Amino acid sequence: MTDTPIALEDRDRDGERLFSPSAGRNKAVIAAWLAENLPQKSIVLEAGSGTGEHGAALGALRSDVVWQYSDPDAKSRASQSAWKLAHWPEPLALDLTVPNWAAPLGPYDAIYSANMIHIAPIEALEGLAAGAAPLTDTVILYGPFLFGDHSAQSNLEFDTSLKRRDPRWGVRELDDVKHIFGNAGFNQVQSLDMPRNNFIVRLSRHP
Repeated sequence: MTDTPIALEDRDRDGERLFSPSAGRNKAVIAAWLAENLPQKSIVLEAGSGTGEHGAALGALRSDVVWQYSDPDAKSRASQSAWKLAHWPEPLALDLTVPNWAAPLGPYDAIYSANMIHIAPIEALEGLAAGAAPLTDTVILYGPFLFGDHSAQSNLEFDTSLKRRDPRWGVRELDDVKHIFGNAGFNQVQSLDMPRNNFIVRLSRHP
């Protein structure tokens, strides 16, 4: 992916803890959904954890869940370490574009990734799907998606702005995401509307 942190916003800091404005807006509603839908004592890998606030928000609701942060960026991992609950493991330095990144890991009850696949090359999405297959039966994605002619105008405009920054980036068509994960055996797809034209997409290997 990259050794440089990718952030489309300015972030505040309190010690090692970083604060993301976008995470501040969406972490509560995401945590509530995860808390309701994750099995008891789940072990979850978060791919591209950023500041670490999503995991911390869930931990406040479900301390039984073990959350494994990961990120290729060292400063982000330091923030995640500062946010984590005491019984959670230290963050992992994972780059999803590296072949066989998943080889030493797992198993997990779910893999979660928020607002990552649109600010990374398509190889990161492909690597996430391929690596997830031997690790879990469930992948949960959060963020904006395109739906062909039915795409939200704000997401189309966001897609254009991302491609101006880096032509490898862009809001992904949900059909393309489903195809990539389908090739890895994740053939069950559920899409849920979230605030501000974002979505939770749950991809499963079994019904």
